Amino acid sequence: MSAISAATLNATHDKAQLKAALAQLFERFDQGRDVRLLVREWAAAIDEVLRDAWLALSLDKAHDLSLLAVGGYGRAELLPQSDVDVLVLHREDNLDETLQAAVSAFITYLWDLGLDVGSSVRSLSDCVRLATDDITIATNLMESRTLVGEAALRDDMLRVTGPDQLWPGKAFFIAKRDEQIARHGKHNNTEYNLEPDLKNAPGGLRDIQTIGWVAKRHFGADTLRGLIAHGFLTEAEFDEIDACQCVLWRFRFALNKISHRNETRILFDYQRHIAELFGYTDTVANRGVEQLMQDYYRAATRISMLNELLLQYFEEAILGHAEDDEIIPINNRFQIRDGAIQVTSEDVFRRTPSALLEVFVLLGERAEVHKVRASTIRLIMQHLPLIDDKFRNDIRNKSLFMELMRCRTALFSSLRKMKRYGVLGLYIPAFGAIIGKMQYDLFHIYTVDAHTLLVLKNMRRFRYAEMEERFPVVAQVANNLPKIELLYLAGLFHDIAKGRGGDHSELGAVDAYDFCINHGLGKWDAGLVSWLALNHLVMSVTAQKKDVSDPDVINEFAQKVGDVVHLDYLYSLTVADICATNPTLWNSWRASLLRQLYMQTKQALRRGLINPIAKPEWVTQARANALDILLAQGVKADAVNSLWEHLGDDYFLHEAAEDIAWHTEAMLAHSHEAGPLVLVRENHNGQYDGATQIFVYTRDMPNLFAATVAELDQLNLTVMDARIITSTSRYSLDSYVVLDENGQPINDPVRLKHLGAHLREALAEPDEFPTLVQRRLPRQLKHFDVRTDVRLSNDLANQHTVVEIVALDRPGLLAHIGRIFMEHKVNLQNARIATLGERAEDIFFLTDSEQQPISDPELCERLCDALRTQLDAR
Repeated sequence: MSAISAATLNATHDKAQLKAALAQLFERFDQGRDVRLLVREWAAAIDEVLRDAWLALSLDKAHDLSLLAVGGYGRAELLPQSDVDVLVLHREDNLDETLQAAVSAFITYLWDLGLDVGSSVRSLSDCVRLATDDITIATNLMESRTLVGEAALRDDMLRVTGPDQLWPGKAFFIAKRDEQIARHGKHNNTEYNLEPDLKNAPGGLRDIQTIGWVAKRHFGADTLRGLIAHGFLTEAEFDEIDACQCVLWRFRFALNKISHRNETRILFDYQRHIAELFGYTDTVANRGVEQLMQDYYRAATRISMLNELLLQYFEEAILGHAEDDEIIPINNRFQIRDGAIQVTSEDVFRRTPSALLEVFVLLGERAEVHKVRASTIRLIMQHLPLIDDKFRNDIRNKSLFMELMRCRTALFSSLRKMKRYGVLGLYIPAFGAIIGKMQYDLFHIYTVDAHTLLVLKNMRRFRYAEMEERFPVVAQVANNLPKIELLYLAGLFHDIAKGRGGDHSELGAVDAYDFCINHGLGKWDAGLVSWLALNHLVMSVTAQKKDVSDPDVINEFAQKVGDVVHLDYLYSLTVADICATNPTLWNSWRASLLRQLYMQTKQALRRGLINPIAKPEWVTQARANALDILLAQGVKADAVNSLWEHLGDDYFLHEAAEDIAWHTEAMLAHSHEAGPLVLVRENHNGQYDGATQIFVYTRDMPNLFAATVAELDQLNLTVMDARIITSTSRYSLDSYVVLDENGQPINDPVRLKHLGAHLREALAEPDEFPTLVQRRLPRQLKHFDVRTDVRLSNDLANQHTVVEIVALDRPGLLAHIGRIFMEHKVNLQNARIATLGERAEDIFFLTDSEQQPISDPELCERLCDALRTQLDAR
């Protein structure tokens, strides 16, 4: 850029020049120029702009006045669109009016240029007062450099705000450590958020800066490299921090280029654009955006690890340890000091490589040990090359790993540290391949490795007494498993083959079996672990996509499982897996579905696979159980049986006895002249525990389902399950299971009452189909290209047509599908609703106007075309 004219400031002209300079900077970025040079080049370019403006306004002629760059700009690390933080520093407490006007004009000019300026005008005494109260201000002043003006003024400022005057090294370290803990908490204490903040989240740029701030304040190290001379950082560690910082800077550069603003969050809006910008391409196994984010997560994890290491070193050096700290010997290799495990000598891992695994076994077994000492962490990482094929095949190491799997104290935290320090990914190379691997969707909110360890954490939690209330059945089941380590191994291997291409369940099953056999497990045990890896999705798919009240479904699932032992392990794995996939995925409704499937299957297995329960027997049992309930309530058997003659077997086949009794009592008291019967009740301990149940009894009408789901959509309720049954007397007995906008049952009595009244009024005239609510598509959903897929097949055995729909989970989706069914004059018999992140995977069971499977090929084609076209057009 050419210098700004000293005679006049032309913001319009200078802004255009600055914009051109920014375009050139981005061009050099696109050409692959080292990002470390670019951030300094941009800082130097802004330096020139600020100096020239300062001179143009004759501020250089003022005595005891300086312009300082502070914060990141003070480090000469400036990314395009980032804040330009400056301090106008003056010695005296007050500026005269002429200088105040000139400084104000200077700041205004910078804003007119389009710079995002963070400015302050302070005297030396102001700096002392403000820095004393606010460590952020003290930190910014510490990272300052003089752009123009009297250099001695900055020196005086650093002296009066330095550690000898305020925020001494110890207090500064504690404050920054606590600040980081709070900051990490705002980002879920994980590097693996779906849309990570690369500045503030764990493993972000702020973690590197925190190390630098403490180093500068306490040790007087002007740069991170200066810590090498102080013995806190090795050359290799510095190079790794530098390389990881470059990764994050490149992301930040790309973010600001694409968003045209100062952006620190890697939103879905930008992830694909950045992947394309960086040259990532889709492969059969991994999309380009997934490869991009894996590189980010791995860099963030390494930054987080080195941040942890250095802050622990700082803590030991700054806070110190008492001379009389008790040292508790463990064995010849390890000891405990101040709650941390450490090696007894620096050559422990060289002399005994198996100690690289032993340290984690000791962590898992000893409750009094809560961390690894920093010096030992460094030694572990320095000796990682010892973990090779010879190491993996050593019987001592195999035994140690299985000992770890049997730990009953701190398995999860041991495995997490084992992964964090690089040991787990080397000992099991297949696990190393999934570290940082993300799946570009809203269903899996953790990387595969983070999810895997959370699965094991959940398995451990099932064994805690306080978890029995939240997981009453699975906690009891897991606690009675004969070999808990088999469950842990299944959790470790269930997703280990993701990203390779092919079926990850099949590939993972092979890996699991080979690993178990190699680690001395018997063939039956290895086979069980392999079977669990192969079938880890079967139970959740069955519960969510099939009718678990259908005896055929139960018998088929029981055949798949084979025995109660396999069922118990699979149930424990399934619940742990779902809970570790997405916090919003597990709710009391899904819990009730899985619990019902588990209980029904267990009964079927105990009955014997060669003696499955038949549908007539199921119907008879349901009627008998419901009648017992009704008789106990004083209802006459003759009235009940008279009503039931017209309901048909399908109703009794798909409803629980408690619900049949509830419906029957209301139907007997209902007058058809009063309009539709609508029953609503909150969650209870029946078939639909954890959800709100709606029952509609009225004369059958072709558009009844479409009208009902449209009304429920208007009330912002999500339909989880729908059963549409038509009695022999042409009455509809429709059951809906719904959740509110937070995925919870409706517990507000007023809202429940309003829901029932609203439906009764609306369904009295179902021909007046409500206008579908057009709600804005959530931001995150806009970035997923889920094309509607429709598959239609006829199930002649059950006399219905099955329509499977996969579509983007838009607001009002089910209501729109209902309207399409209505327009094509097809009747819904049943529906299974499943939402998996951004994908809706729904199954509908239809009949034609004659209550038969849809046999007209032209109607089938028109229906499928309408679903694809209209759902994709929304």
